[in-house]
Amino acid sequence: MSILDETYILNTGAKIPKIGFGTWQIPDGDVAYDSTLFALNNGYRHIDTARAYGNEASVGRAIRDCGLAREEIFLTTKLPAEIKNAVDVLPTFEKTMSALSLDYVDLYLIHAPWPWGERGADYTQQNIEVWAEMEKIYQSGRAKAIGVSNFNVHDLQAILDNGSVVPAANQIRFFIGFTEEDVTKFCQEKNILVEAYSPLATGRILENEAIKKMADKYDKTVAQIAIRYTLQRETLPLPKSTHEQFILENADVDFEISTEDMAYLDSLTLTF
Repeated sequence: MSILDETYILNTGAKIPKIGFGTWQIPDGDVAYDSTLFALNNGYRHIDTARAYGNEASVGRAIRDCGLAREEIFLTTKLPAEIKNAVDVLPTFEKTMSALSLDYVDLYLIHAPWPWGERGADYTQQNIEVWAEMEKIYQSGRAKAIGVSNFNVHDLQAILDNGSVVPAANQIRFFIGFTEEDVTKFCQEKNILVEAYSPLATGRILENEAIKKMADKYDKTVAQIAIRYTLQRETLPLPKSTHEQFILENADVDFEISTEDMAYLDSLTLTF
């Protein structure tokens, strides 16, 4: 069985494929459509997009055109980080569903705990109110699971203390040398799946000499080592590429990094 056939179990009981195809920075139109369709035609069953990426329409079209039954595909999208007024949540979700032209999404995330232009600002109360609207979408069945992205322990605790639905996932920046240990540990203790976005550090990890040496040892690419690392840390990687070769290579990670080598990778600190 390929890693693309393996799944984690969300706290809803739903299965989520262990590797997702990320679409951040992939432009709407032919590029997003062709890349997503290629991924689906080559075994990927988990697609990650967002309203903010501007490519929901192309991603949705690829899902509709791929020939697979809708229930065979796990689709994640996200409420824009700027939406912090509860009354705006449902209308924004409706725009997403119209763009996707699908009946439901498998996972709907709050994209960040603060608007991107106010990174680090305290929007705790607004997030609590937005989460209440997310719960309504979940209860409607149009989002099979709900979660968050870029939330720290404080942000998550506020949701746990005030909401009735535990987030199914927290999608965070996670790669070798940058693993956000406090929030990762907290999520895993609370049965909140950690999804690792930018597992290749948006490509910057590819030139790291220490990881290059390890890739040579395993006869793998640096990208494959980086993706495999996130899997062995029990997180869910979301690698992105528009190149067919790399889309295939990113899923060719059916190997094991030794305990000793994992410890070495854990010890690295990368700054970008």
